[in-house]
Amino acid sequence: MDYYGILEVDRNASDEELKRAYRKLAMKWHPDKNRTNKKEAEIQFKQISESYEVLSDPQKRAIFDRYGEGGLKGGMPTPDEGVASFFRTGDGPTAFRFNPRNANNIFAEVFGCSSPFGGMGMGFGCGGRGRGMGMGGGSWVSRSFGGMFGNDMFREGRPMNQVPRRKAPPIENTLLCSLEELYKGSTRKMKISREITHASGRIFLVEEILNIEIHPGWKKGTKITFPEKGNEQPNVIAADLVFIIDEKPHSVFTRDGNDLVVTQKISLTEAEALTGYTIQLTTLDGRGLNIVVKNVTNPDYEEVITGEGMPISKDPTKKGNLRIKFNIEIPDIVGA
Repeated sequence: MDYYGILEVDRNASDEELKRAYRKLAMKWHPDKNRTNKKEAEIQFKQISESYEVLSDPQKRAIFDRYGEGGLKGGMPTPDEGVASFFRTGDGPTAFRFNPRNANNIFAEVFGCSSPFGGMGMGFGCGGRGRGMGMGGGSWVSRSFGGMFGNDMFREGRPMNQVPRRKAPPIENTLLCSLEELYKGSTRKMKISREITHASGRIFLVEEILNIEIHPGWKKGTKITFPEKGNEQPNVIAADLVFIIDEKPHSVFTRDGNDLVVTQKISLTEAEALTGYTIQLTTLDGRGLNIVVKNVTNPDYEEVITGEGMPISKDPTKKGNLRIKFNIEIPDIVGA
């Protein structure tokens, strides 16, 4: 199809020109206005709506301008700079996802109601009193008969016999993070593959790169959700993709809530004469810490350094504490 020709606009048409053209032609070919040639009107109306949907979307319009309808709906164009990212899959290039929306839904978005001519033959249109939209909002039909039969039966843009789609259960994956990442924050790039369903019923395998933002101070069990990034199935809303944070073990630090804990091995002799004992540590953000321990140490003693623990996720300017525990090595006594 020539979307520009259908809307009767030139290839440089602005958004406003596209909308004006759509309004004019949609009103002319709306099926409720053309009851004697309804079948032809439905075809024209769908083509007009599809044309407007494509050309009013910069991304779809760019693909159509370069590759035409075939490239948009299921052709195999060669990736090119500026549009290659729309076509990547594990088996090579394939078509950008294009699922034409319901023509009535597009009309309702532009005009504010699903029919300007009274879809049930009652002579009411869009906007104003006594027309499709009354003072209280919503269509005249839904406001007048909704309470009698249940509002869902007359909800705009949905047929009375349409069963609401169920949503697929979430897909959960563990995201293993280093303690450094959870201390400083980081961005992970995750490549996913998923199936999408074309309006024709064809299924495409596509790949997508997700940017996962890990915030300072996040803990094990934190969930990051990407809505509806699972496989598409007929009459099913795609599942949410959920990543659940887990922590990798660290060679120096362990985490206790917002605190970091270090265990320092010292000999019994050092413990008995522990004055001016210096511990050198490298923090999770790469700083060097020299910690002088002046107190006499016993097996239960902890040296606490305020504000050198993990960032607090709700307020990363604040941190927990660094706690140093001492593992006192007692030598074996010969002959004991």
